Amino acid sequence: MTSPRPRGARRPAPLRPMTDSTDTASPFPCARFIKEIGRGPNGARALTADDTRALYTAMLDGRVDDLELGAVLLAYRVKGETADELAAMLAAAHSSFEPVRLPHGAYRPVSIPSYNGARKQPNLVPLLALLLAREGVPVLVHGVTEDPGRVTSAEIFAQLRIAHAQSHAQIEDGLAERRVAFTSIDVLAPKLARLLGLRRRMGVRNSTHTLVKLLQPFAPAGLRLVNYTHPPYRDSLTKLFNSHPDAAVGGALLARGTEGEAVADTRRQVQVDWLHDGVCETRLPHERSSADAPEVELPEARDAATTAAWIDAVLRGEAPVPSAIERQVELIADVAKTAG
Repeated sequence: MTSPRPRGARRPAPLRPMTDSTDTASPFPCARFIKEIGRGPNGARALTADDTRALYTAMLDGRVDDLELGAVLLAYRVKGETADELAAMLAAAHSSFEPVRLPHGAYRPVSIPSYNGARKQPNLVPLLALLLAREGVPVLVHGVTEDPGRVTSAEIFAQLRIAHAQSHAQIEDGLAERRVAFTSIDVLAPKLARLLGLRRRMGVRNSTHTLVKLLQPFAPAGLRLVNYTHPPYRDSLTKLFNSHPDAAVGGALLARGTEGEAVADTRRQVQVDWLHDGVCETRLPHERSSADAPEVELPEARDAATTAAWIDAVLRGEAPVPSAIERQVELIADVAKTAG
């Protein structure tokens, strides 16, 4: 029988969960973290960078119980991630996979995330990638292979007979031989793919859907195309890259996406900002279009086969390149050009 605690004595501090990211076997208790981030949009508080990285590392390593994992994902869905939390999660994400390694060339490699696909307009991400490759820029498109109700870049690349890379070696070989490669997130970063796939079970997106669009897949670092769907998110991403040098290595071209994809909208010129070395430099200004229709006639059907056939016609010179995409290619090639 224990003796009573003297009146006025302080309660002992609760035990903190292990935060050693090298311990990949033991369960990672999350109650303390959920208590902070799970109090709703008004009461929730951000975690410290160290706690955020420890928590997300444990999630990637599969050390978080399913019940607690669901609670964490939903808490962040409601609260949203701060720039500091995103930077810590991104650092954990980058530590979870091997980067793609390319030798020095005339252009730095460019990564294009493709996780949304198209519903209303043709998906022209493969056209952007192939036009850049034709200019000599190595381009890696990474994303999902299928998404019900949407046409993915993966499906269009398959129609163009560009095989999906099934390993890092195949990614590097494809970039060396054709200057373009597509790979799924399952191949590029399997641990991230597992968390991404939880959308099917939970019915909503989670923090990983944001992180995969911010990945720096190359070593040495390449140029990333980063897009946003809602204007307030532009401010969050600008703050992330400008205040966290580790997250910004290689720089990023930030623009409003087309149905969530990083290719330029053919109906109007959107603003494109170059985020590098702690500054935000506008490289293409926003221009309002008088008509909500592209100046180039796009295929009416948006299915993968029709889109691929039209892209092939553009590459052969039988159909014009949309001016917005042409300007995007020129800008990317200019920013990606190396010093020598």
